[in-house]
Amino acid sequence: MNASLSIVQSYLGHEPLAALGFVILIGVAVFALSMGVSAFVVVVADPVRRRLVRLGGGEERPLSPSASIADTLRPLFPYLIPSKERERSRVSQLLTYAGLRSPTALPLYYATRVLFMLALPLSVFLASPFFPKITSGQLLTMAFVAGVLGSIVPSVWLDRRVKSRQRELRVAFPDALDLLVVCVEAGLGLAPALQRVADDLMISYPELGNELTLVNAEMRAGVERALALKNLAERTGLDDIRGLVALLVQTLRFGTGIADALRVYSEEFRDKRMQAAEEAAAKIGTKMIFPLTLCLFPSFFLVAIGPAVVRLVEAFRTLNMH
Repeated sequence: MNASLSIVQSYLGHEPLAALGFVILIGVAVFALSMGVSAFVVVVADPVRRRLVRLGGGEERPLSPSASIADTLRPLFPYLIPSKERERSRVSQLLTYAGLRSPTALPLYYATRVLFMLALPLSVFLASPFFPKITSGQLLTMAFVAGVLGSIVPSVWLDRRVKSRQRELRVAFPDALDLLVVCVEAGLGLAPALQRVADDLMISYPELGNELTLVNAEMRAGVERALALKNLAERTGLDDIRGLVALLVQTLRFGTGIADALRVYSEEFRDKRMQAAEEAAAKIGTKMIFPLTLCLFPSFFLVAIGPAVVRLVEAFRTLNMH
């Protein structure tokens, strides 16, 4: 340990605290790498798995990259996932909103978070020899900040993915609603109408098309229509889809006409979209104050008053010379 510290001290410019932190991070990284390699070897060389493949009479199918990584890190899942149920449910809900519904999405998310928390501080220590004037305290502070950023980056990416997917679903929902009204009024039932709308949306709006296809698949598998529609609302997290699902569930419960209910909801939704557009247009005047104040007005004053200021400066300079 002392020899390692002396070597790293000479590498980092004789800073003992920086050397100690560097050794600790190297030890943690080597431990994580060894655990990952051992888990990979266990998964690949598992005799039970190979025997089951031989008894099945077929070849082992190649896994996707995410599935192979999940199989490699499976022994570490209990240590990566937090113990608090509230935190797990919150992250699982965000992953569902983002379209990541795989059973291994949650542990892979936390594994990526841990990887960033270790990789960024380690990169700070590896880059420290290029900045010899940095003290050990500054280096440890930068490593701590890098670790905090490493824990924040995956959550920021997840939030952006959720917003992007919900924005795409929100844009696609009016067209899907109009198509659903047309299909139901043409005489199709709810399940065929959903399938037809899903097929039409697969090219322009694949996210909503996949969701509607999944709803129809659940109905064909024997899931109740009300439950399948509620699952759609839970997977998307949009208030517009949640309102449509509540309307359809109420229509199915009381036996009223689906076409009339969808037509009324479509008209109300159009009025709601028009009100939202009017509200956004009314906010433009207030939002334009800051760009005008910070960008346009300085340029205007520079062009309008600049020549006069230059002439005044020249006049005062002439008077001082005389």
